[in-house]
Amino acid sequence: MLDTIKLKYLQGKQYIKDIKNAPMREAFRGFPIIKNIEVNTSCCPTGALTSNPTTIDMGKCTFCGNCKCEAIQFSNKYKLASTSREDLIITADISPEEYEKKAIKAKEEIKKIFSKSLKLRQVSAAGCNGCEMELNACSNCNFDMGRFGIDFVASPRHADGIVITGPISENMAFALEDCYKSTPDPKIVILAGSCAISGGVFKESNKLNREFLEKYPIDLYIPGCPIHPLTFINAVLSYITGKIK
Repeated sequence: MLDTIKLKYLQGKQYIKDIKNAPMREAFRGFPIIKNIEVNTSCCPTGALTSNPTTIDMGKCTFCGNCKCEAIQFSNKYKLASTSREDLIITADISPEEYEKKAIKAKEEIKKIFSKSLKLRQVSAAGCNGCEMELNACSNCNFDMGRFGIDFVASPRHADGIVITGPISENMAFALEDCYKSTPDPKIVILAGSCAISGGVFKESNKLNREFLEKYPIDLYIPGCPIHPLTFINAVLSYITGKIK
């Protein structure tokens, strides 16, 4: 027992204290900074880039860096999520600070119901396991999402919403809808990662069935390939509280 107490004292607090302003390494590709100049869109594997005017769709972007040029520079800002699919399309006049202020709109009924506790069921709908691994990391000792009352649960019956990763294959379409219907109302639906939001690099596959996204409302879009734990935690906290704790 004394050894355990001593070890805890020596290790100190391992969790990131300030989730909102946690430092990110410079190499991280986050919010894109755009100059409205000619850009070669053929380098983009997912069709996220457009020219005249230059825009980049973070819902399609895999942050691969192929477009890194004079027109597109990726900052290390990790607050990328939005409650609107249209807001994920970034133009030259949008700065990371402006985007952060308007991108996530928290509804009063959401804050009233979920701000103190949110349980989520994660559904891997044919994902590559990249986003899934990052979501697992959200609950480790560094990010410690549970301290904010947010946890992943094993059963949709115990959940307040679902988090979808992957492009949604034919084989997972029924299971995803079954999970959604098994989750009690009221509930929220979160798309995590470019595959879930747009199909990502698999969008042209004839083995996908994304009808779920046409049938049910989506509450929160969280870009990334894979998503970063700080991106996910900041997004969910902003959505259910209207602010970062």
